[in-house]
Amino acid sequence: MSTEIAETIVTQKTRELCQALLDEPALRAARQSIDAFLADNKAQSQYEQLMAKGQALQDKQRNSQPLSGQEIADFESERDALLANPVAKNFLEAQEHLHETQQAITKQVSKTLELGRLPAGEDLEEGSCGHGCGCHH
Repeated sequence: MSTEIAETIVTQKTRELCQALLDEPALRAARQSIDAFLADNKAQSQYEQLMAKGQALQDKQRNSQPLSGQEIADFESERDALLANPVAKNFLEAQEHLHETQQAITKQVSKTLELGRLPAGEDLEEGSCGHGCGCHH
């Protein structure tokens, strides 16, 4: 089989997978949650402020600077406020769902290429390197 034919088949099947992803109701709902977030300036501002505050706290920790109880309480308060905003909460859940879906697809494809066959359930378990690796996971 020529490479052109194989690429055409792979490209066709990839496009079919992409269409299946677009047709999947849970992924469609996730996309709608992301779009709603992108249309909500208040939710975006809350999110950006929380991320900036979280980054500042992480930077302090990396530099071995202690975090005050007030800094932690302020961060937790902002996080709670963000999670109380349904648009922001749905956005975060949608992001997580899309990330998990992407990871699962990537894992399936990577294992298929690595093993030269469709992976079985045990091939996809965390810690499994596949048959014959010798790591005893």
